[in-house]
Amino acid sequence: MHNKNGLRLAVDIGGTFTDTVLVDGQGHILATAKTPTTPKNPTLGALAGAKYVLGKTGADWPQISGFIHGTTLATNALIERRGAVVATVTSEGFRDILEIAYERRYNQYEINLVKPDLIVPRARAFTIKGRMDARGQELQPFDDGAVSQLAEELSACGAEAVAICLMHAYANPTHELRLRELLLAALPDLTISLSHEVSPEAREFDRLSTTIANAYIQPQMESYLADFQARFSDEGLQCPILMMTAGGGMTTMQTAARLPIRLVESGPAGGAILAARIAAETGEREVLSFDMGGTTAKLCLIDQYRPQTARKFEIARAARFIKGSGMPVRIPVIEMIEIGAGGGSIAHVDRLGRLQVGPESAGSEPGPAAFAKGGTDPTVTDADVMQGLIEPGRFAEGRLGIDTDAAETALASGIGQALELNSAKVAHGVSEIVDENMAAAGRMHAVESGKDLGARLMIAFGGNGPLHATRVARRAQVDRILIPRDPGVGSAVGFLFAPVSFEIIRSRYSTLEALDFEGLNAFFDAMISEAEAVVRAGAPEGRLTRQRQAFMRYHGQGHEIEITLPDRALKEADIPALRKTFEEEYSRQFSRAVPGMTIEVLNWALEVTSEPPALEHYPETLEKKPARPDGQRRILCDVTGEWREAEIHERAALRPGDQVSGPALIIEPQTTTFVSADFSAHLDGGSNIWLIRKREGNR
Repeated sequence: MHNKNGLRLAVDIGGTFTDTVLVDGQGHILATAKTPTTPKNPTLGALAGAKYVLGKTGADWPQISGFIHGTTLATNALIERRGAVVATVTSEGFRDILEIAYERRYNQYEINLVKPDLIVPRARAFTIKGRMDARGQELQPFDDGAVSQLAEELSACGAEAVAICLMHAYANPTHELRLRELLLAALPDLTISLSHEVSPEAREFDRLSTTIANAYIQPQMESYLADFQARFSDEGLQCPILMMTAGGGMTTMQTAARLPIRLVESGPAGGAILAARIAAETGEREVLSFDMGGTTAKLCLIDQYRPQTARKFEIARAARFIKGSGMPVRIPVIEMIEIGAGGGSIAHVDRLGRLQVGPESAGSEPGPAAFAKGGTDPTVTDADVMQGLIEPGRFAEGRLGIDTDAAETALASGIGQALELNSAKVAHGVSEIVDENMAAAGRMHAVESGKDLGARLMIAFGGNGPLHATRVARRAQVDRILIPRDPGVGSAVGFLFAPVSFEIIRSRYSTLEALDFEGLNAFFDAMISEAEAVVRAGAPEGRLTRQRQAFMRYHGQGHEIEITLPDRALKEADIPALRKTFEEEYSRQFSRAVPGMTIEVLNWALEVTSEPPALEHYPETLEKKPARPDGQRRILCDVTGEWREAEIHERAALRPGDQVSGPALIIEPQTTTFVSADFSAHLDGGSNIWLIRKREGNR
């Protein structure tokens, strides 16, 4: 994957822009591009970006030895409900798993409760005879004879994809595999997702829900990935394309087409990988990653150079911040909070006369009013243009015109008239609200994780991250910000540092005392074979690392905690050490262990990872000197609310040690770093911009 001679290309398709990065064999960035996303066929925008960076460097397709791709397509299809017609097949007697769900309301006292939309209505829920127990023993044989009738019912209801989730299939998948074989013989065009492949864990509601989500997006993602591969091959690309996953690793096109649910949130995961790498290079152990694009803002906590991870998340919540109101999906993910706050987020006045921003976005078509592509709704980018924070002539290397008058008109007519404010005050208000929304989301995420934002370094990137970083940091009580090189395409840069990896989590219940070590070690060996086969397809050479985990709990509890296991076969003598590790972690999370209680193990996890590129170490800059500005520009100061002159600096002209005092704008091709009046900026030895808050008299 990391061929020292070839070039490597990364493409990140976002909701508004498609980011492309080309690097040489040593990882040095040769060219970047930010092209508008083409929603009708996202591959066209990706091709445009790739051709631009190749043209800029004089490189050709056969020189590319590595290609990594991430996309929001899977996420958007789920959120916007643009997937296939899905039917479910469960074991007889379990037709209503979706209806029953967790047997609780996510908001106990809400009279007009809106239930999460779980995609499959009861009319498309079917069952079949056959039953396994929790240990994988057959209780009732599978009914082969009922499959022809089931195939007719599936055809009659118009199902394009089927989610099969039979009881305890994670312990023994024989019945699921048999059902797929017989259904495909009867209906060869049917797309089928099996729960033991998608999410082989106990808890049938979560397993079924994840399998439905996979089946829902699988036809669309299969055809998209095939088209993407074909178009790039036709251009002359010869190397395999690897896909970024939600867990922060890469996988092959074949695995992505089979398990497209693993691609949900793959774009933002690249940003978290980049931030974790920069944290390691700068020795910062506590970091807040802040990625603001055109459609959404993503925040992620990074500790000890590793992004926070989760095993489960929810899609399309009916109530935005309430757990349990969305569709649960059980896959390994980098845990981040994502809110509808980007450059394209639309501002409006609600029926109570309050100014609101997002979550709706103008996207790339028609885009903000300032882009002069037909958009008339006032957006966050229009507010930034109105406040003088975007230099029209230098935006997107001059390839995208900026119409200041259109931005002013959109702010004045949409909101100014309703609130009786001039467009400058409306712009200031839009920025205040969107920045507070992002800071509040960050504070809430930190509190839910039992962490404090104040001591953290914020690493800001994305097309709008550097522009809003100081304003969000001030509200989140963060005093230090780092803007990396090429921040406008940060997620795509992150793709190039991600390892090829694959994680499997599988249920196998036992109490700690009664572990069958021979069976368990064979169980791990099977997982290792499966995961290594996926990773080796993307990283044929180099060292692989393995991490094993057990999910343990006290008897009678409903949730498990993760315990890291040694990477070797387990034996009887390991039981006391496993108990001690579990009790220490339990005490850390809940203040005390419970003596004398039976300990259970429900799930086992294995992650196989290729070696990531070596970290870059750059020289310290000891001497700081004031940088000479390239000009000045009138801006609306976010600290005083008054118009004032700000210095303009070209980032390419700044050198390590150069210092800039706010207010100032540091301009580069894909974004602008806004140095607020209460911040100063300097460049370190790696040409990262550090923004430090000046505290005296600016509280």
